[in-house]
Amino acid sequence: MSKTKTTGTTHYEILFIVPNKFTDDEAKAVAGQIEKTIETGGGQITHREYWGKKRLAYEIKHNAFGYYGLFEFDLEGANLAKIDSNLRLSTDVLRHQIVVKKIKSDQEIAKETKIRAKIDSKKASDAKKIEEKTKISSTPTSPLKSNDKKVDLKDLDEKLEGILNAKDLI
Repeated sequence: MSKTKTTGTTHYEILFIVPNKFTDDEAKAVAGQIEKTIETGGGQITHREYWGKKRLAYEIKHNAFGYYGLFEFDLEGANLAKIDSNLRLSTDVLRHQIVVKKIKSDQEIAKETKIRAKIDSKKASDAKKIEEKTKISSTPTSPLKSNDKKVDLKDLDEKLEGILNAKDLI
């Protein structure tokens, strides 16, 4: 048995980018063509996502933007090479990547949700502590004591003038 080809159906995920030379509707039509390519190759699509137009991290063939799509599908390993070569030769697909996606069991999903809940509760408690600290530090402290009187601005001006006009300061 070959290491590259497997027998039986495997769960795959394909991420593809359609170039910006197409409109949004035309890019969706290209995604439909990719879907047909997978189905004619013997695959069964289990999940579809269309992400729309996004900026690329770097230009690919003079394209700064592209339309992203993601499919999950089940396929026999022997047919994967045909689909990959068809997509590689297509001028409608800027880039694509096919990876094997592990199907998680119910126990793994439950474990991940439990861990995610712990992380979320920790983040919430940390945010609450930070909020309490900022609330404490943001309360204004009055320089005047409760028994101190407020001084009028005119009184301050008069005292200042008296200090500046005093001859015994020199």
